[in-house]
Amino acid sequence: MEYKCCALLTTALILVMLVNCNALRCAGSSYSRGCCVKGAITEGEKLCALCNTLKSPDCCVEGAITDYFQINQFEKMFSNRDSLEVESHENKAFWDYQSFITASAYFQPYGFGTTYINRKFTGTKEVAAFLAHVATKTSCEYNMTTREPSASSLCYYKKTNSNSYYCDEQYKNTYPCASGIAYYSRGALPIYWNYNYGEAGKELDVDLLNHPEYIEQNATLAFQVAIWRWMMPIKEHQPSAHEVIIDYWKPNKNDTLGKRVSGFGATMNILYGDLVCGQSDNESMNNIIANYLYYLDLMGVNREETGPNEVLSCAKQVVFNPYSSSSP
Repeated sequence: MEYKCCALLTTALILVMLVNCNALRCAGSSYSRGCCVKGAITEGEKLCALCNTLKSPDCCVEGAITDYFQINQFEKMFSNRDSLEVESHENKAFWDYQSFITASAYFQPYGFGTTYINRKFTGTKEVAAFLAHVATKTSCEYNMTTREPSASSLCYYKKTNSNSYYCDEQYKNTYPCASGIAYYSRGALPIYWNYNYGEAGKELDVDLLNHPEYIEQNATLAFQVAIWRWMMPIKEHQPSAHEVIIDYWKPNKNDTLGKRVSGFGATMNILYGDLVCGQSDNESMNNIIANYLYYLDLMGVNREETGPNEVLSCAKQVVFNPYSSSSP
């Protein structure tokens, strides 16, 4: 990625900014989408805000996930991932804390788990939200003896229960399907289709189009692909899950009419469409919410910070896209 920093600071801060700009990398990228911009500047220019010196009034990136999320919390979240109940799965012991931390380091400069909005830190809430989705999508769906949500999560890293190769010929010129390769569900937040493998591979500089199996072989890459999906909007002019959970996205008139607001509910809307959202109260939605609230508790975040039910839930939201176009 190309990192572009332009400092709109006083002369006294210019030299400091030049030294520290690369450390924060508030880039003109698909992830930042205006985050870290301060003041009236031209389109495409980004402010690399030195958070320790000058907090941006809107959005600022600072620190690392390891500052507040430790291995003991990860182990509590996924306490049964290597238990006897998942013994039969070939990926036993595949997922681990260090793989997640290594994967997240790539995206932290773009605000994943490290964003301040109006001087309020949103990172803890975002990591809890992201892992809640991961827990749901990787669950073995067994009846565990524990009552903890997501007790059987981080079990799967792929699902092959389909005869489809997920090859979209519309992308044959940009992301041609490799012969005999199936682009089925892989990763911590699974992706499908050749174009998603192509886009993710391009971003991460890995040939996933010809070797999607790399995701099955490397837990760090499996988490990286998941965070890529989290950070990227499904379609242009729509928000990403990252933008809605940190409350950076501002709904327009149509969003308001469709009861779409920034918050955890909107992350489900973006990721799953009408498979989960816009269908009143349902078990699938409630399971994801239960994971999120449980993880907030483990990370010491007050549940009141999730906002009212219409922010936490997507039961009444009009979906951004039907599942046919919002599927991973």
